[in-house]
Amino acid sequence: MNINDSEELLAIINRLLEQLHQAGPKNLGVRIQIVLEPEAYPKTLPDPPCLGREKCTGELPEVLCTDKAMALWEKVQAAGYVDEHYQPTISRTQAALLADAMAERLGIKEKWKVFEGLWNRKYMRSDYNLALSRKRSLVFQDELKRLFG
Repeated sequence: MNINDSEELLAIINRLLEQLHQAGPKNLGVRIQIVLEPEAYPKTLPDPPCLGREKCTGELPEVLCTDKAMALWEKVQAAGYVDEHYQPTISRTQAALLADAMAERLGIKEKWKVFEGLWNRKYMRSDYNLALSRKRSLVFQDELKRLFG
């Protein structure tokens, strides 16, 4: 395969990384080899969207890898709601409330798709609806409002 366009190369790499992320720990032993001929790709590639954001890694989708998003991630990590890999350390219902709050502040329209992919979960909308029916969820929502300012 000839790759003449840096955007095409980045798209291929992003698709590969997404597939690896979706595969999860069940395929940790998989070996992947990519061979590119030096003349088949440009000498310089554009900066990826997260370059320069030291804490932003390939673990995050682009919409959760902005400067504003990274500021929110730092706050929720400091509060102990997510780990260093941006995975929730709280209950499913609280994680759904967190996803909703972050998506609202970041203007993410497809919040459930984004966070279900990141956290390898399904039915987050149901978790969110369940959370809204619980009194203690109001306390957590208030904590998030204070945390996010």
